[in-house]
Amino acid sequence: MIKVAKFGGSSVADSNQFKKIKNIISSDEKRHIVVVSAGGKRFKDDNKITDLLYLCHAHIKYKVNYDWIMATIESRYREIKNSLNLSIDLDKEFDEIKKLMKSNIPEDFLVSRGEYLTAKLMADYLGYSFIDAKDIIHFQYDGKVNMKKTKEAIITAIDKCPKAVIPGFYGSLPNGDIKLFSRGGSDITGSIVANCVDAELYENWTDVSGILMADPNIIKNPKQIEILTYNELRELSYMGADVLHTDAVYPVKIANIPINIRNTNCPENNGTLIVNEGSELLEENKKNIITGIAGRKDFTSISFYKDGISNEIGAIKRVLEIFEKYGLNVEQVPTGVDTFSVVVSTKSLNGKAFELLTDIKNYCNIENIKFNDGISFISIVGRNMAKTPGISGKIFGAVGDMGINIKTISQSPDEINIIIGVDNNNFKKTIETIYNKFIA
Repeated sequence: MIKVAKFGGSSVADSNQFKKIKNIISSDEKRHIVVVSAGGKRFKDDNKITDLLYLCHAHIKYKVNYDWIMATIESRYREIKNSLNLSIDLDKEFDEIKKLMKSNIPEDFLVSRGEYLTAKLMADYLGYSFIDAKDIIHFQYDGKVNMKKTKEAIITAIDKCPKAVIPGFYGSLPNGDIKLFSRGGSDITGSIVANCVDAELYENWTDVSGILMADPNIIKNPKQIEILTYNELRELSYMGADVLHTDAVYPVKIANIPINIRNTNCPENNGTLIVNEGSELLEENKKNIITGIAGRKDFTSISFYKDGISNEIGAIKRVLEIFEKYGLNVEQVPTGVDTFSVVVSTKSLNGKAFELLTDIKNYCNIENIKFNDGISFISIVGRNMAKTPGISGKIFGAVGDMGINIKTISQSPDEINIIIGVDNNNFKKTIETIYNKFIA
């Protein structure tokens, strides 16, 4: 069986990080395929290679001198080559890039060189083959990946080169032009490759030891999640837990391939394992009722009051159609007998509130409308909550005991997620209360 190991920008930032990766790869003979990002920050005020390449293209576009940016980029790669005594001809690589930069180089091509050169260096260092992502990741002109063509190309390439390094973040269009994924897209490359080779495991190596049960900016030293389901990950990610590129989940989820989030700087930590519902591994981990807590601030609740509105067929539908007209994503729709509310992000309402209100009054015959700003949503996620009678009451009781007023309540049909709305000024206090009561 094969493991696909993807290493993020911080993991390939310099020669010392390369050494850590080699130790990781050498420690498990199943790690046949390596996917890499471009070099990330080496220290707090450093620059990511990708950001420098975007900046370089902007300088080219506006005819501003970019020599100092290219010199900075080159020095990063030369440090790795020279420190590790690699054989790659960087002079040739940079000469070709600079030549193209003088003739309207496409932005996607220039930016992709970050991953391209990192993968070239890594393949040289590991003694693996280099497979260019443009030859195996095939986009359609609409920006979607042609999975059938991509799978055929990946299987053919891996058959020829069983141990390989692949640059993440890009592929090619039908005409051969380089096409980038959205930022963070190296996660997607790794996921697609894992799907196509039917990997045993997709390892995502970064600078954190897995997923934490709460935001470390709110909870000091929160516990690490050992295992969670893809559904739980989706719920946490939607409410702000920034872990993986959202599009990186689907290719491995449908193939029933687990993802393991690991720390390049702490490889002895087993990290967090993400699996499908029904996995036998879940049976071994039932100690926590709550898997994780995440939240987002700054929502607005718009409440509509009208006698008997619950019996008025199509009333809510007509209001929601106007929200759709203004491109507003609806988060919740709490209802009552004579009232219902629509909750949206406050930022999305910017510049639209007056016209929205006017349209609703004119087309929906609702006059009594109130806005309530400054709402935060906190999501309590856990697959074991469904099997724990009274958990909702205990959560509400704990929050109430701290003098926090709950403004909205929502629970998913599968009972793995409870979302409560509180005032923004109670956001941190609510998360601390729930964490200390049910996790700490």
